[in-house]
Amino acid sequence: MSVAIQTSQNVLLEYEPASIGDRILATLLDYLVFFGWVILVFAVPVGVFKVQPSTFYVVLMALPLLLYDLLCEWLLNGQSIGKLALGIRVVMLDGSQPGLGAYLLRWLLRIVDTQLMAGLVAIITIAATGRGQRLGDLAAGTTVVKVGRKVELYEVMNQTVDENHEVVFPEVRLLTDRDIHIVRESLSRGNEVVLTQTADKVKAVIGAQTMLPARRFLELIVTDYQFMALKD
Repeated sequence: MSVAIQTSQNVLLEYEPASIGDRILATLLDYLVFFGWVILVFAVPVGVFKVQPSTFYVVLMALPLLLYDLLCEWLLNGQSIGKLALGIRVVMLDGSQPGLGAYLLRWLLRIVDTQLMAGLVAIITIAATGRGQRLGDLAAGTTVVKVGRKVELYEVMNQTVDENHEVVFPEVRLLTDRDIHIVRESLSRGNEVVLTQTADKVKAVIGAQTMLPARRFLELIVTDYQFMALKD
């Protein structure tokens, strides 16, 4: 099973949705983080150093726990510590990077999803939607997917550009960072259908005429873009 994400550039990317088990385990790992925080800032000071817990102190201790999911997903590219450990993250269904508003909607509805009936609402919704979406995801237009091996994406996104490189497609100036991100994502996934669709879209945008294979063409597009960006 996969989640098909139609990007704003009309490129279809397919992701493997995070399983219910992955999401539950990620949540349990996050709860371990909560437990560690409470031990560190509350139990140890009160039990060992005999600090008298005031209302202000309790609120100060609880506030990071309350905002944990929102801040982690916003600052860590759609991942909490638990999601990071399980290799899953939040993405928009249109392929774009979730913004603060999307993360806020997911956070606000987390109480309904995960707290009522011990998370049964989230489990039923994720299983029923077909795209791995709980109520918060449905409201925000997001889902949670498995990410590829980091080394693969790193290799694509951090290619070393030869200083003597000769630009093959100077029209890459017509592309944006967002376009290049989609190209890199397509390369990292390696699906031939996705590569062909992405290559056709890039050719249409920059007006390129070439018989190069889709993968080689996209690799040159990324290299040309990086080289020209460094020179600008």
